[in-house]
Amino acid sequence: MLDPISDMLTRIRNAQRAGKHIVEMPSSKLKRSVIKVIFDRGFVESFEEKTIDGKAQLEIVLKYRGDSQVVKEPFIHEIRRVSKEGQRMYVRSEDIKRIKNGLGTAIISTSKGVISGEEARKLGVGGEYICSIW
Repeated sequence: MLDPISDMLTRIRNAQRAGKHIVEMPSSKLKRSVIKVIFDRGFVESFEEKTIDGKAQLEIVLKYRGDSQVVKEPFIHEIRRVSKEGQRMYVRSEDIKRIKNGLGTAIISTSKGVISGEEARKLGVGGEYICSIW
């Protein structure tokens, strides 16, 4: 697998489109950091790291709108990888734009760790623009 972050985002996107409540994937420090930002911003219900057969697995519980079990509207409308293996995207703190008028968030890898775009603007740090979610 060339890009584990793209794989993680694709698994989340596909699971929500299929109406799944739980999605599992191999875990890593970067994936945990990214999903923590997504969780802190309220896009997923919870996440947990488990060890299965000696390998770390990340279990994410997805969030849906509405009470109906038949028609589920995913909480995440779009989740998109910005910086890719072939073309890395770096932003300065003043160039980090708001996503969907503040309804979404940008996820930036900075010298202060993986943080949301809003936090990066407040701290005045830039970095690699990992993904956007709304």
